[in-house]
Amino acid sequence: MRARRDEGSALVEFLGASLILLVPLVYLVLTVGRIQAASFAAESAASGAARVFVVAPGQASGEALAVAATRLAFEDQHVPLDDPAGAVSLSCLGGACGTSGTAVVARVRVEVALPMVPAFVRTHVPLAVPVEASAHGTFPRYADLSGWK
Repeated sequence: MRARRDEGSALVEFLGASLILLVPLVYLVLTVGRIQAASFAAESAASGAARVFVVAPGQASGEALAVAATRLAFEDQHVPLDDPAGAVSLSCLGGACGTSGTAVVARVRVEVALPMVPAFVRTHVPLAVPVEASAHGTFPRYADLSGWK
């Protein structure tokens, strides 16, 4: 009886094990990177929205500037955002908006879709990670807030 030769089988086993381990690892790195970029974008968007809202000449222009700041923050991180106006919400605490010293809270919430998941699967199974951030701003004490009335 002849002994069986094992030449080349180690290479095949190495390639098989590498694919089984590396493909999920690469997918994990892509997913975590995408979620991290979205969290950076959400933090930047919330901070920018609060800042521009409190220095705007009026409420309508403040809301428009907050939406523009949100869109810009997400574009900066290369994160797709379908509805910037729906992603940001602004609320004034302890008084009416446009009053000196009133605090403003800007909240940004988006859902990050997992990469490389077909669209037909997303319709049946929710495959998105919610990312949320908030920031505070205060209307300046000595600013001209006559446009807010």
